[in-house]
Amino acid sequence: MRNTERFPMKGNNSLWQIYKTVSKWKGFRNFIFIQITRYSPSLKLKNWIYRNILGMKVGEQTAFALMVMVDVFFPEKIHVGKNSIIGYNTTILAHEYLIEEYRLGEVHIGSNVLVGANTTILPGVIIGDHAVIAAGSVVHKDVEAGSFVGGNPIQVINNNFNKNKNS
Repeated sequence: MRNTERFPMKGNNSLWQIYKTVSKWKGFRNFIFIQITRYSPSLKLKNWIYRNILGMKVGEQTAFALMVMVDVFFPEKIHVGKNSIIGYNTTILAHEYLIEEYRLGEVHIGSNVLVGANTTILPGVIIGDHAVIAAGSVVHKDVEAGSFVGGNPIQVINNNFNKNKNS
């Protein structure tokens, strides 16, 4: 199960009430910088923006491919270990706005993780070290270290895929 905190809302759906939960200016500023990172081919620039402007925890030598979309409103809840690859057009969410509530959850992606292109990572999940996520997957639950998972929703393809590398 994902580890999210739930916040009930009354009245209109929670997305219509977003600016009761996050500053308009934070959202606008983050949106601009995330768009810069999405189109920039410079891995160093991306990581600098993620760490120093958006407040993400990003390990050394981690690479975010083009068009990666990190959470606009709560990027500081995203943690990525060292030497990981986040594939093209992947979305990493730390929030979800529903009809009668919104939820927040930290996302922890370990070290030496490969996330395939066009993957969606939902709030409140932990992806262990040396895991591999197949392209086009929806990560809706925790992924064990060394596992190879894929699909929508994800299923374990091989849970000993990288176990010999874990230490």
